[in-house]
Amino acid sequence: MSKILGILRKTGTIITKDHFVLTSGRHTPAYINKDALYPHTKETSAVGKLFAEKIKDLDVDTVVGPALGGIILSTWTAHHLSQIKGKEIFGVYTEKTADKNQVVTRGYDKFLKYKKVLIVEDLTSTGDSAKKVVEAVQGVGGEVVAVCVMVNRNPKEVTTEYFGVPFYTLDVLEVEAYTEQDCPMCKSNVPVNTVLGHGKKYLEKKKII
Repeated sequence: MSKILGILRKTGTIITKDHFVLTSGRHTPAYINKDALYPHTKETSAVGKLFAEKIKDLDVDTVVGPALGGIILSTWTAHHLSQIKGKEIFGVYTEKTADKNQVVTRGYDKFLKYKKVLIVEDLTSTGDSAKKVVEAVQGVGGEVVAVCVMVNRNPKEVTTEYFGVPFYTLDVLEVEAYTEQDCPMCKSNVPVNTVLGHGKKYLEKKKII
């Protein structure tokens, strides 16, 4: 087992044998509850160190991640990368707009313009949010040197070619995801988890709850 998967299992972040609804609307028997990781500062720091070690040979000025989870990851990654390189590496974040784009706010553009930027993200299923961070950084004049994610759930589609910049991942964890019509959990009447994922919204939309 890789170091990152070991950390995620230790913190109860990986949950299996259940019925979840993803952001995409697809259904899956397994879920990575990234929010279960962040209260554990030792383990979260270790994840940041794994990111830093993964890209230590790249020239980086600033690390940026999408809010909310990306705030924590960018800070810890920048911290460990600063120690490795012996200079200050900045850690900032982008924010999501009402139309689900990512924007640079709070004056953080000064840490991105003309800077070499690493983008970190916790999970990728479609890669959409990380790609929007790439566009946001490039939009304020930053040079994206790489995207690095904690776990890639869709290695066939989320690639360097997809982002248009070098892409790295700490590990890959492919999990089957089904349409509602093809979902074996639905066919077996396994209750949808309404605590994690988007199960509650899914059921509300169907007017089941």
